[in-house]
Amino acid sequence: MNILDIFLSKNLITKDDINEIRQRTSKGDSLDQVLVEKGVKIEDILAARGEFLNIPVKILGDTPVPFEALEYIPEESAVHYKFVPLGFKGGMLEVGIVDPDNIEARDALNFIAAKKNIPYKIFIIGTDDYNKVIDSYKGLSGEVSKALSELETVLSVDADDVIESKKEKAEQHGGAKSIAQRKSDQKSEAFIIEDAPVVKIVATIVRYATEGNASDVHIEHMHDKVRVRFRVDGILNTSLILPPQVHNSVVARIKILSNMKLDERRKPQDGRFSARIDGRKIDFRVSTFPTYYGEKIEMRILDQEKGVKKLDDMGMTEKNLALLKEAIQRSYGLILITGPTGSGKSTTLYSMLNEINHEEFNVLSLEDPIEYNMEGVSQSQVHPEIGYTFASGLRTTLRQDPDIIMVGEIRDKETAQLAIQAALTGHLVLSTLHTNGAAGVIPRLIDMGIDPFLIAPTLILAVAQRLVGVLCPGAGKPLSVDGSIKMMIDKQFADLPDQYKKDIPFSDTVYQAAPSPDCPKGTRGRMAVFEAFKMDKEIESIILKSPTELEIDKILRQKGMLTMKEDAMIKAFNKIIPFEEVNKL
Repeated sequence: MNILDIFLSKNLITKDDINEIRQRTSKGDSLDQVLVEKGVKIEDILAARGEFLNIPVKILGDTPVPFEALEYIPEESAVHYKFVPLGFKGGMLEVGIVDPDNIEARDALNFIAAKKNIPYKIFIIGTDDYNKVIDSYKGLSGEVSKALSELETVLSVDADDVIESKKEKAEQHGGAKSIAQRKSDQKSEAFIIEDAPVVKIVATIVRYATEGNASDVHIEHMHDKVRVRFRVDGILNTSLILPPQVHNSVVARIKILSNMKLDERRKPQDGRFSARIDGRKIDFRVSTFPTYYGEKIEMRILDQEKGVKKLDDMGMTEKNLALLKEAIQRSYGLILITGPTGSGKSTTLYSMLNEINHEEFNVLSLEDPIEYNMEGVSQSQVHPEIGYTFASGLRTTLRQDPDIIMVGEIRDKETAQLAIQAALTGHLVLSTLHTNGAAGVIPRLIDMGIDPFLIAPTLILAVAQRLVGVLCPGAGKPLSVDGSIKMMIDKQFADLPDQYKKDIPFSDTVYQAAPSPDCPKGTRGRMAVFEAFKMDKEIESIILKSPTELEIDKILRQKGMLTMKEDAMIKAFNKIIPFEEVNKL
């Protein structure tokens, strides 16, 4: 007996329907879709499927899923494998599954249950109920917002940060607010602080984002809803949906935390706050942006523990790591990190500062914005709107008896000239540029008006980097290095001198991202790939004679410099990153 016979025996379909159903399903239509069009109720479809597979059926209706049940199955696994937790009964986790015939899903469920050490029982559920539970992961609206009120999530703002921010604001605005305005702000602040659901909504957003390893949170009014998106591993995904009526309260709550003006909605504002999550302090850099339906909020998450890595943990090759460590031990000169926005340049800069931040050195930084607070470093936030730019800040730092200066970014000719001058006069200067590769640093400086004869004696090291996805441990589908893959690899390394090729760990197998039970995407997190060169006599000669990127690349290749793409290939050979990441460079 097949499942259509069960529908027939229950008089849900006729014999004449069977041939049509088989024809349509053979063409790709789903059985459920065809049956619904035939007038079969979804409850009857589920009951018949449960009888056929000997698996119980569950209809959720309006019954909410307990929040603690959601913690047993990660959201990404629920979405990928189409199963969701439903609740607990008799010490057993009840799990709803859309397609019980999916062997991959059953294997993943066994793996998760063993890892969590909890028995489970499977129920067949409909697509609508499945989507409701998925919304429980994402939604803070309707019934789910009631569950949030039970969460004991406490958002603790760092008092010192708040006091300092208020002090700066008072200085900037000269305390010119009217008494009426101040009273209005105080009333609004008191109302929102006492409005527990809003406090908990913001606290929950912050907690979910931090625990989910998000780098950014975007909160935006979409007319009929408020969309909350988290950026994880460089990709934005909708994580929460809020009802539109809470938008103003959520924005106001975040503004209070960030010490922004509540009554200013027409122009962008910037601020920051700190929260204690899982026992550690997390900083949030906040920006507002006025839009048609209301202010958009962007929060950059700055986790002190994750933000500043040791140089040894950056994933550099031994050669590049040695070049960098040698360069930061120099007493003067210029080190430049280059790459597009979001390529991890700031992380590398902070790692370098962390390595050389010793008591005997006076270390100053000019940043826009300050992303991580580093003990022992005098960090200064530039404010171009009041004339405090990287250039003017550099002039000031030179009067502060510095040993090491970190400049967030060289954006213009004046900053470039001052950075070169500082490096020439006995200071170690670290900074960033926007170029496509390490060799592009020199033409870029020349384009900014720096004379070639000044670059040669000051530039110590140039490093270019990009971020790539990392394979989950134990995940990945093997690919043989043959055919087009081998041709691509051979072509890439063709112009590398033979004496350097012997150090490349070529492999017969690489891996592509493939889901595993606890890692449905196959990748988790990102790491940097690098290319770097240090200044020497031959490169100095090229700079003075023909400082084009093409000529510089030629000499660097002869000296064995590996490109970022080749660094990615080496990481792919070592099963650190999936091979498809190589093609993105």
